[in-house]
Amino acid sequence: MKKEECFYLGKIVRKYSFKGELLAKLDTDEPQEYTEMESVFVDFGRNLVPFFIERSQLHKSTLLRIKFEDVDTEEDAEDLIGAGIYLPLDLLPALEGDKFYYHEIIGFTAVDTSFGEIGVITGINDTTAQAIFEIDRDGAQILIPMIDNFIKTLDRPNKKIHLEVPDGLIDLYL
Repeated sequence: MKKEECFYLGKIVRKYSFKGELLAKLDTDEPQEYTEMESVFVDFGRNLVPFFIERSQLHKSTLLRIKFEDVDTEEDAEDLIGAGIYLPLDLLPALEGDKFYYHEIIGFTAVDTSFGEIGVITGINDTTAQAIFEIDRDGAQILIPMIDNFIKTLDRPNKKIHLEVPDGLIDLYL
């Protein structure tokens, strides 16, 4: 399985017990959706390796306590600390309305209520404090913060996202 075919679920943050149990910090608003998994892919040694789950449960509401098959000692568990956890994209729950996954809107056309068609979304930069739409308009890159108040509607069938950004923001890039 390749990373491009998966989504990042979270990261193994520490050991939980001396019997190989681990705690993972899940990058989701609904961690309870992931307590019944049979397996996950772990980013181990620059490869995604499947790990089968013996049992898992929520721990303090935001962490997932996991016991993997064949990880039975503290030493086995220690090797996995800091590793990312991934699941195949087809396991993502479908979102409705104006909610979307970042990878889902790549290629969508961004349209502003007053400016009109801005361009095509080529990426999402989420390495900053505020995630940013990266939009290509005839070779010029336009950056628009992903603020809920800016996002008006998501038109999945027509691959468009309708925005209402402050006057002059788009003009800064043109």
